[in-house]
Amino acid sequence: MSENLIALISASFLNAIALSSMYILMALGFAFLFSIMRIINFAHGVIYMIGGYICYELIATVGLNHWLALVATAIIVGAFGIFLERFCFRPFWGNFNRTIVVCIGIIIVLENLVSLVQGYEVQRTPSFVPGIVDLGITSVSWERLVILFLGVILLILVLLFVNKTKPGLQMQATAQDSEGAALQGISIYGMSRMATVIACALAGIAGGLMGSYLSLTAYMGTSIMLKILAILVLGGIGSIKGIMLAGLIIGTLDAFLPTVLTGPASEAVTLGVVVVLLLFRPQGFFGQEVRF
Repeated sequence: MSENLIALISASFLNAIALSSMYILMALGFAFLFSIMRIINFAHGVIYMIGGYICYELIATVGLNHWLALVATAIIVGAFGIFLERFCFRPFWGNFNRTIVVCIGIIIVLENLVSLVQGYEVQRTPSFVPGIVDLGITSVSWERLVILFLGVILLILVLLFVNKTKPGLQMQATAQDSEGAALQGISIYGMSRMATVIACALAGIAGGLMGSYLSLTAYMGTSIMLKILAILVLGGIGSIKGIMLAGLIIGTLDAFLPTVLTGPASEAVTLGVVVVLLLFRPQGFFGQEVRF
C-alpha cells in the first residue's frame, strides 16, 4: 500500500469521526424532541444554519474570540429554543399536521431572512485553529482535529447528562410514559422546554463548527436535515445506540465516498446504502418498524 493511499485513508478516517460526531449530535437533538413532544421538527436543519451564521457574525463582524463566539452561539440558539417550545410547539402539542405547517413556516421565514441579510454568496467562518499538523502518516488541518475533539467531548457529555443526571433521567421517564412521569411530579412542559433548549444549543454549536469546516449558505439546513432523517430511520428514532451506529455509518460514507466519487454521486450512493440496509432491516438497527 503506497504512502499516498495510507495518508488518504488516515485523513478520511479522521474526517469520518468529525462528521459522524456532528451528525450524531444533531440527530440526538432531533430525537429528544420527538421522544418527549412527539414532534418531527423539520426546522432542526434551519436552526443549525442559523447557529452557523450567528457564530460567523460574532467572529467576523463583532470581533469576538472564536471560543466565546461558539459559547455565545449555543446560548443564543438555546434561548431561541425556549421561544420555539413555548410559542411554536406547545400550542400544537399532539397535532401532527399543524406542527408540520409551523415547522415549514419557520424554515421559510428563517431561510428568507438570512438570504435577505446575508445574500446568496457562500461564506465561511474564520478558522478556529488555523494551520496544519503533521501526524506522521498524514497531515490534517487543526480545524478538523478541533471539530473531532469537540464533537466527541460533547457527545460524551450529552450521554452522561441523559444517563447519569436527575434531569436526564426525568427526560427519559417523560419520553417513555409522559402521563406516568406527570403523576410522579415531573413537569412535562419543563422537560419539553429542556429538550428543545438542548436540541437547539447542540444544533447551534454544530452549525458554528461546521461553518468553519465547510461553508455557510442560507439553505445548508436542507442537506443536514436529510442526513438526520437518514440516521434516525436507519438507527431507530428512539434508540441512542442506533443513532450512534447509523451516524457513524453515514459519517464514514460521507468522508470516504467523495475521495472516489463526485459530490452528487457520493450523496446518491450514501442514500442508496441506507435504502438497501432498510430493505433488510425496515425497523432500523434498534427501532421498531413504522407502519402506515
